[in-house]
Amino acid sequence: MTYKEEFIKFMVDCGVLTFGSFTLKSGRIAPYFINTGNYKTGRQLAQLGKYYAACIKENGIEVDTLFGPAYKGIPLSVSAATALANEYDIEVNYCFDRKEVKDHGEGGMFVGKTLENGEKVVIIEDVMTSGKALAEVYPKLKGAADVDITGMVITVDRMEKALGSDNSAVQEAYSKYGVKVYAIVTMDDIIKAIKDGVIPFAQYLDAMLAYRKEYGVEK
Repeated sequence: MTYKEEFIKFMVDCGVLTFGSFTLKSGRIAPYFINTGNYKTGRQLAQLGKYYAACIKENGIEVDTLFGPAYKGIPLSVSAATALANEYDIEVNYCFDRKEVKDHGEGGMFVGKTLENGEKVVIIEDVMTSGKALAEVYPKLKGAADVDITGMVITVDRMEKALGSDNSAVQEAYSKYGVKVYAIVTMDDIIKAIKDGVIPFAQYLDAMLAYRKEYGVEK
């Protein structure tokens, strides 16, 4: 299997990717759901980091520092940085933000690598639904230093129109901020995995295709 196929199976095995009928926050009825809160163990987190690292390596994303937005992005950035070192002998820094500025001790908004002008930063997140996380961290990063945000890596690109737009959140991220979003897998990859028997959910294939036709966008 490719690392993308392995990741899709991994999500299913961890209970992160499930199929059925789910009412999303948007009000849409989706035939699949992604709950990254079901990654719970050290072994799962270590494996997840390897998939982030593989995506960064495959796409040749230039990076000096991985940034994990608080709170979900913190363990993700750490696991990805560790995997880059262990799997590819690529040494990168990591840092994350605080929700509130610390006014004692070392103080400041960030923990980890102190950002510098020209530093190549990659944002590590779980999924992108509305683009809210990027909207919050982009000014924080740029306010800390004139960093070069070379990309954002997420687990799944739903390839789905945002509310009130013909573009997806991933497309909007590039349009608004010039930040290219890379996904370990896309909705099309998940559909292909069902078709190819990588995961045993053929009974949901028609619903997946119908949902894709109604709400989907092209890459």
